[in-house]
Amino acid sequence: MNHSSNEKEPETIEPLRYLSKTEVATVETELLRDYRFGQQQLIEIWGHACAIAITKAFPLSSLSKKQPTLLVVCGPEQNGSIGLVCARHLRMFEYEPTIFYPKRSPQSLHQDFTVQCEKMDIPFLSYLPTEVQLLNDAYNLVIDAILGPETDLKEVKEPYAGMLVTLKQVKIPIVSVDVPSGWDVDEPAKDGINPEVLISLTAPKKCATGFSGKHFLAGRFLPYDIQKKYELNLPEFPGTECVIEL
Repeated sequence: MNHSSNEKEPETIEPLRYLSKTEVATVETELLRDYRFGQQQLIEIWGHACAIAITKAFPLSSLSKKQPTLLVVCGPEQNGSIGLVCARHLRMFEYEPTIFYPKRSPQSLHQDFTVQCEKMDIPFLSYLPTEVQLLNDAYNLVIDAILGPETDLKEVKEPYAGMLVTLKQVKIPIVSVDVPSGWDVDEPAKDGINPEVLISLTAPKKCATGFSGKHFLAGRFLPYDIQKKYELNLPEFPGTECVIEL
């Protein structure tokens, strides 16, 4: 912005704020309760923005295999549903997603997203091959929508623990949704999966401070009052984009 005043003040750009697990939950509660966003609405916004980020990181023309195949691995909670929405939009963008969603949530909200994918003829795997070479050969990349900031890592049981072991060994790129699965939200991981791309939703989480890959911020809908209240200092998105590379 050009200010016509003679004294040019040096513009201080406040650093982007990285949220703790508690802050993430607080912001989301406020969106749902005070701002009257619906949970399904938020999941749709985030899943769509994730799909857009993936098209920027891995355009169709850049994929090495003949078919634009992707594997979307979905966990049992909200992060998994964001993965389902992401898969559906990627299908609209002419990618060929396959979904692995081992423990389907009984909540009708999550079931709706599953049915939407089934109606788009997106295939669902019945099991995740532990033979890593099969995954490397079949897919261009893996989208990790397994464990989100809502997950308590002490509670991670099978089949997820085994899935993380498999994903640590794949050679194809991994894209993680919001938090790389198995990472503590509040601090950078010592071990855990090593995604090439991280898509932070709404605002990055504390663990992302130690992330060295391609980092996108996705979802451009946060009311200005919430941005101010939590001093998020979100970057300026270009034009009408809902995704920005950090």
